[in-house]
Amino acid sequence: MSHDVFVIIEHLRGKVSDISYVMLAAARSIASATNGKVIAVLLGHDAESLARDLAADRVLYIEHAAFADFSSDAYQRTLENLIKEHAPRAVLFGDTTIGGDVAAWLSTRLNLPLVSACRTLRADDGTLKFVSQICGGKMMAEGDLPAPTALVMMVPGGYKPEQGRAAQPPEIARVDAPALADLRVATKGYIEPAVGDVDISKEPILVSIGRGIQNQDNIELAEDLAKALGGVVAGSRPVIDQGWLSSTRLVGKSGKAVKPKLYLALGISGAPEHVEAIGDSEMIIAINTDPNAPIFSLAKYGAQMDILDLMPVLTEKVQQARG
Repeated sequence: MSHDVFVIIEHLRGKVSDISYVMLAAARSIASATNGKVIAVLLGHDAESLARDLAADRVLYIEHAAFADFSSDAYQRTLENLIKEHAPRAVLFGDTTIGGDVAAWLSTRLNLPLVSACRTLRADDGTLKFVSQICGGKMMAEGDLPAPTALVMMVPGGYKPEQGRAAQPPEIARVDAPALADLRVATKGYIEPAVGDVDISKEPILVSIGRGIQNQDNIELAEDLAKALGGVVAGSRPVIDQGWLSSTRLVGKSGKAVKPKLYLALGISGAPEHVEAIGDSEMIIAINTDPNAPIFSLAKYGAQMDILDLMPVLTEKVQQARG
């Protein structure tokens, strides 16, 4: 058995996903305790340059045309062989559609334990521990990371992506791909999502509203506050489902992941699919009438009150402060 921690790098159309950097940071937090190394596994086609800022001790780069786009068949077959050969202490995947597709199959195929929704990893007196969020993010479950090899699906929030980036390129070792000629699924094309009025993933200030907005007429209050702050209005799933905001304004796993300088969460409880998308925000401020709302565990500052009482006053104060 190896003591190394493998990180399966997710990338799409020439860009490494933020969850990959989060996983590298998590791997680093336990690798020293196992006396192992952080090994990034990069499957790609003409994609070796993506390894340049991965904070890993070594990168195993596997080149094949089948990896030009994500292929569950190709990933599963390749990683099955790699895990059998190296038997690492842990293999980290993103808790994403890609990670779930691959990790669940490998868990069954190799009869390995799978820890999902993992937020953090740590070493405690030589024992590796995991913390996973359960019950809609309202509870955290802690346990020992199963040995000798465990598969782990990581969610954002426990580490910042910049912790997984390196200033110097890591060592890269090329690994031969297995035979991949008879894959069952092939990518025929990539459909870009419809362009919306704004790209909330690039906005520095977001005023995001949830159920606490109560009705569509009250969205005007959020728009006034966003205008005063120099930001834009976004929303959680209940607001989008009502048709009160465009789907391009959806913050969440099925919408956009955001990383603004300021994320103002108004009347948002903090369901896991929403929290997953805001973990990289520099500052989160939450307002909710429920003192036990999960969003408060992520927020830097918070207040228990009705957002409809707060927004007009806050807008006025911001306008006064800005002259």
